Amino acid sequence: MAHATRSDQLEPRRPRTEETETTQPATGAGPDRTTRQAALWATLVAVPLTVLVALLVIGQLSPDPTGGPAPHPTSAAPRVTAPVQMAAPPLAERPATVCRALMSRLPATLRGLDQRPVTAGPEQNAAFGDPAVALACGVARPALADVTDTWMINRVCWLAEHDNGGLVLTTVDREVPVRLTVPAGQEQTVQWAAPVSETLVASVPSLPDVPASCAAG
Repeated sequence: MAHATRSDQLEPRRPRTEETETTQPATGAGPDRTTRQAALWATLVAVPLTVLVALLVIGQLSPDPTGGPAPHPTSAAPRVTAPVQMAAPPLAERPATVCRALMSRLPATLRGLDQRPVTAGPEQNAAFGDPAVALACGVARPALADVTDTWMINRVCWLAEHDNGGLVLTTVDREVPVRLTVPAGQEQTVQWAAPVSETLVASVPSLPDVPASCAAG
């Protein structure tokens, strides 16, 4: 008697396979967690140190708010504005007119010295700086016999004399004589007359006859 057979009984059974997901063994979780914790602690320690260093650097670079600017070694001295003591003898009409013209044309400064007020005769006197360089118009004319040390400065002839440690310069070729007194506290040079001479040429007429020493200069 024939027996029917099932095909699955005749064929050998194949091993059953399943797709499995690769997973990290449980024993590997310990080292990874320890590493993360160490990194976190390192970050927590490093951040405050960085902030502290930055604050120290800023403190070194920032200027002292309480410290004022250092005094400059070449700071200008306070300007003296007190009137300069000067005499004002009465002048005849012509000299007075010439002196007023001269004073109206004088520069505001003389070799860097500011003009100062005078106690008398601003229409014939002027002063500059401290100690004051004084300019007087309408003074007595020097005797020609005494004219020895003359200087021609910007077309004006000046007699140079020394008095009380200072320098006295007086014109000898102008219709109305002008005197410039340079005290001992200022540089003793005839160059004080240079800017004044430019004003004199424009305001005080020259004499027809001048000392021979002036003509030679």
